[in-house]
Amino acid sequence: MYTYDEFDRTFVAERVAHYREQTERYLAGELAEDEFLQLRLRNGLYIQRLAPMLRVAVPYGTLSSAQLRMLAKIAREYDRGYGHLSTRQNIQFNWPELAEVPDILQDLASVDMHAIQTSGSCIRNVTTDEFAGAAYDETLDPRPYCELIRQWSTAHPEFDWLPRKFKIAVTGATEDRAAIAVHDIGLQVSNSPSGAAQFDFFVGGGLGRTPVIGALIGENIPVQHVLSYLEAIMRVYNRYGRRDNKYKARIKILVRAMGADTFRDKVEEEWQYLKDGAATVTADEISRLQAHFTDPDFATVEDFDFAELRLQNPAFSRWLNQNVFAHKQSGYASVTLSTKVTGIPPGDVTDKQMDNVAQWSDQYGFGEIRISHEQNFVLPHVAQAELFELWQAACADGLGEANKGQLTDMICCPGGDYCSLANAKSIPVAEAIQRRFDDEDYLHDLGELDINISGCMNACGHHHVGHIGILGVDKKGSEFYQISVGGHSGHSGNAATLGQILGPSFARDEVPDIIEKILNVYTDSRHEGESFLATFRRVGIDPFKEHVYASAG
Repeated sequence: MYTYDEFDRTFVAERVAHYREQTERYLAGELAEDEFLQLRLRNGLYIQRLAPMLRVAVPYGTLSSAQLRMLAKIAREYDRGYGHLSTRQNIQFNWPELAEVPDILQDLASVDMHAIQTSGSCIRNVTTDEFAGAAYDETLDPRPYCELIRQWSTAHPEFDWLPRKFKIAVTGATEDRAAIAVHDIGLQVSNSPSGAAQFDFFVGGGLGRTPVIGALIGENIPVQHVLSYLEAIMRVYNRYGRRDNKYKARIKILVRAMGADTFRDKVEEEWQYLKDGAATVTADEISRLQAHFTDPDFATVEDFDFAELRLQNPAFSRWLNQNVFAHKQSGYASVTLSTKVTGIPPGDVTDKQMDNVAQWSDQYGFGEIRISHEQNFVLPHVAQAELFELWQAACADGLGEANKGQLTDMICCPGGDYCSLANAKSIPVAEAIQRRFDDEDYLHDLGELDINISGCMNACGHHHVGHIGILGVDKKGSEFYQISVGGHSGHSGNAATLGQILGPSFARDEVPDIIEKILNVYTDSRHEGESFLATFRRVGIDPFKEHVYASAG
């Protein structure tokens, strides 16, 4: 993983000192609220419903064991003993004291971490596949290019005050686990015929109030031009993006208003001024970054034979099937440590769990941890022979749930329990669904099924791309939930699609019943071996709508 140099450390230390001074001025009454607002946002601090919330940057979701131990320490000393894993592969603390945030930032800096640009109208954390550098289906490791973009975009003077927040994702695998189609910019990196890296640029995707699938704007852009082409896109957005209405300020609105072809023409025109200029990426720079992302010291071993362990331990066998992902190196695997335990808000992890995951990463996984879009921990490099021992430890600490990709492995934003923007609560809905569908055999029979829950139209829970999406809405001061069906973020060989709304919304206590009715339509309609998504695409929304509302009536 990337290691800070002296420039990085000096930059972050100066930011911490600056923010400490501005916090002291604000608390002393020398800075007005609106003056402090952008300062705190640029350093990851929100004021939520009940308390401040600090969002810590985890670039492309990659952590060292030392960094995770520091996050555990922060949870103990400055929060209430836990943190929250986000869909942007970051971690959030929900209860810091405003006056103590500079101390938290200083502790983060001591392990080469920060909260810079985790909020505000700027380029946010660059995300990628949680199995990057390990996945069996990977064409190129995207992490060096994520780091390239991170360094280019951090405190970039031209793009530090965009019309709205801006999100970039990169993938290098044949299956898109980074959801590039629903980002402001999504990049697919692959090998060109000459063997060098090249990029396809998908622009104008996003969720929120106006969900859009990104348009292919640039194809086969050579690696030396990746930053200049990015800069051309950003300049077009910065020039033409709307600033008079925040609901129409995202790049997806601009691409839709212009049309993809006109937007592409604008980018190409701007690119002519930038191509082969100062933003050209040299071969030496690529080599410098790639040197930070070499493979661990893998042992030369054959794949492990689990036959006997599977027979003796059916629960372990289920975990292998659900939570263990194929590795490019024989004898190794990538492991998802699920945070989705009934009764615990999805994505919440305690300080003890963080410490234990850090320990397991040192013991089994070369000291490296990932955070996934699905709000789980991942150990990307684990010897197969050690999986049983790891599973036992994970089960003892509440991280051994064998539900990756199943109904109970739902994405869920903090919702009305914490967020001041939310129209409705998300966490109680998630728990009610988990309690209703807690039968392992039934979950296995359903197969892959994504349920995503958002507490408002900002769509932090990615409800638009859930196979079943749940959106909290406000109806005359009461919480109701709108259900959509058929969304998909683009992995497992299927193109990204936006869910279709079933119809009128439901009261909170009705939601588990409605989910059950949707699942009944699926199980009654599917062909043998057919997934939920494939069944929906074959039969359409009408059978689901008819059953749900006929039964409701």
